[in-house]
Amino acid sequence: MHYYQHNIADYRKDTIHLSLLEHGVYRQLLDQYYLSQQPLPIENQKIYRLINARSDDEKQAIENVLNDFFDKTEVGYVHKRCDIEIETYQAKSDRATQSAKARWDKPVKNMRTHSERIANAVLTHKPINSLTNNILTIGDSDFDIFWKEYPKKVGKDTARKAWNKTKPNLDVVLKALSWQKQSEQWFKSNGQFIPNPSTWINQGRWEDEPPERVAF
Repeated sequence: MHYYQHNIADYRKDTIHLSLLEHGVYRQLLDQYYLSQQPLPIENQKIYRLINARSDDEKQAIENVLNDFFDKTEVGYVHKRCDIEIETYQAKSDRATQSAKARWDKPVKNMRTHSERIANAVLTHKPINSLTNNILTIGDSDFDIFWKEYPKKVGKDTARKAWNKTKPNLDVVLKALSWQKQSEQWFKSNGQFIPNPSTWINQGRWEDEPPERVAF
């Protein structure tokens, strides 16, 4: 999810006791929860790394916010209101997918007519250079979101070129990053084993699968 509703009145009523630092921490945790659409890591150290908490005050603020607004479970810290919003979003997304599928499953003749109308509208509306510029702008915007989430900030220009060349699906990328940023491998030796952004993109690492937990 890249968007969620923020009810100012409800938020202020529930958070009036928070310090300015705790407000910032809470919003960061909410953003992370909605982006990944899954509980926050159960280990506090991983949460510190996710939102770049370094000072003792920042880490204490995280613990305070977790205690006040999140429930600790076996799978991580959960937030009831967030889960409701995510379920609503996913239900709408599923309905939209089914609607689109039904629309595209119409007879080929109807599809050809519809496509021709779109093509004619494009030709008479804007020159091709303008359309190309719009596409590049959208790609750059997706890359900026990726860059903000990726924990290793090196070789930005090279990473941007790799992104524009491969054009990965942003939702798939963010979902992969949400678990990779919590993986043990990326936490070793102060992040020494985190790939450079361009390497991660060129290797299509969003297609990696999370390791299975083995119960003993």
